[in-house]
Amino acid sequence: MRDIDDEEFDRQVGRLAALGEPIRRALYRYIISQPEPVGREQAAAAVGVAPHVAKFHLNKLETDGLLASEYRRPPGRGGPGAGRPAKRYRRSTHELSVSLPERRYDLAGHVMAQAITTANESGTAVADALHQAAVAEGHRLGDLVKTRLGRRRSPAAVRRAITTVLGEYGYEPHAGENVIMLANCPFHALAREHTDVVCGMNLDLLSGLLGTCDRGDMRARLDPSPGRCCVTLSRRRDLDS
Repeated sequence: MRDIDDEEFDRQVGRLAALGEPIRRALYRYIISQPEPVGREQAAAAVGVAPHVAKFHLNKLETDGLLASEYRRPPGRGGPGAGRPAKRYRRSTHELSVSLPERRYDLAGHVMAQAITTANESGTAVADALHQAAVAEGHRLGDLVKTRLGRRRSPAAVRRAITTVLGEYGYEPHAGENVIMLANCPFHALAREHTDVVCGMNLDLLSGLLGTCDRGDMRARLDPSPGRCCVTLSRRRDLDS
């Protein structure tokens, strides 16, 4: 699973911004449409710019991780006198994804795929397998919280670590003294179409996180409201009062 911090977010936005330049965007779109890596002169001719202009923009796309390059001789040329291999460009294998507000459909997909695999292999009901997979993923996030904590174990430190990890996963947590509100739903489109399934999965995931963090004084509860996540993390004594 990917964990995007502020620095990585800035890098990804910068890569997207590189495609805002029209020539650069045209070169990129041409190269990714070709079945084989493309040389500079071919790319320049395809988009109607001089080779030296194409070189500048292609190098920028490579630096930003949007293109990868290799060196090879043109087809049909080999042996002595064939000349030096020419640089050719192709789509990078680097994945780029930025959404505002942040969505984490990869996280939901991972949990659901694990549930389907478990259900198929063991004969477990899909709903039970989804519960197990979501709690297990919550345990993984709880382990991340413990890593952030180190030796610090005060309630305030634990709360900060929880909000840090949830922030990295797109929840946009707002921590008060007795409650952590989650201002963003990372699974928004899925939750809108399959509310009971996705909100239940989300509740199990966040409950698993709290369980791993040994936060017996906090509980994840369904608390749906327009414009935010369906789950709220609250102190138990406030819920019981």
